[in-house]
Amino acid sequence: MRTKLEQLKTMTSVVADTGDINAIATYHPEDATTNPSLILKAVQMPEYQQLVQEICAQANASSNHSIADVCDQVAVRLGCEILKLIPGVISTEVDARLSFDTQATIARATKLIDLYAQQGASKSQVLIKIAATWEGIQAVKALQEEGINCNVTLVFNLAQAAAAADAGAYLISPFVGRIYDWYKARGEDNFASAELDPGVMSVSSIYDYYKFNGYSTIVMGASFRNTDQIEALAGCDKLTISPSLLAELESDNDVLQRKLSNDKPKNNAEKRHYGPSNFRLEMNNDAMATEKLAEGIRLFIRDQVALEDRLTPIIEGQAE
Repeated sequence: MRTKLEQLKTMTSVVADTGDINAIATYHPEDATTNPSLILKAVQMPEYQQLVQEICAQANASSNHSIADVCDQVAVRLGCEILKLIPGVISTEVDARLSFDTQATIARATKLIDLYAQQGASKSQVLIKIAATWEGIQAVKALQEEGINCNVTLVFNLAQAAAAADAGAYLISPFVGRIYDWYKARGEDNFASAELDPGVMSVSSIYDYYKFNGYSTIVMGASFRNTDQIEALAGCDKLTISPSLLAELESDNDVLQRKLSNDKPKNNAEKRHYGPSNFRLEMNNDAMATEKLAEGIRLFIRDQVALEDRLTPIIEGQAE
């Protein structure tokens, strides 16, 4: 009997939500995705110490490198190590402090692609992760027109998803678990089934919206709290899953049923088009999406700063 993970891989592209090369080697995902939080964890692992030391030594030897440059180089080098283990793409995130600056986001994304190219990785192997602010989505539009594929992250409602699709985003990451967290914090977590979980329902509605309206943008459910949420989205284009939940799916031999189908969307929603005013109004009127987007950006900034704080003394120590 096949495990649930094996069954899931027959209907959904499984992505590893980690920077841990050991986990990636164990579960053989098609793609992998990282963010500042995962990079911060990765640089503390023994497997990466030599690489971190090497990058910091190079930075110390050049007066032109800022700490932000070093962090980008670390993210790219880790991404390249991961690419050796997967057949697909790696997602690498733009500094979240640029989430409300379109031009700065474009410049940073282009720089990341250039750094990957210097390591021998083509831009077809990389997705640039950008937060689903209005400014971020406009950066995505410009980058996609230049042939740089983007992963629009921190998606919490249909307005963000619709605007990202109209911008030509290659992929979006709607966050299941963080939506669930918001409702749970308010005592609203007694759902009759996982399919009625508000995070699951959000991703399902976005998936159906895309398929009914013929968008090619990939839906990649993210941020899961349990395997029930994952199973309720079996059939989604992609699902990015943490190593602990991959392990649970690998150890379960029960039958897994497809829940989402490209051929049979459950909800038929007409296209919505957004400009800055109605996008911001709809976000303003969605307390959950507004709060979780802001919180997500703050947390990524926190971990970006923590990464910089961790690398700075290593660089300075090599100057002694």
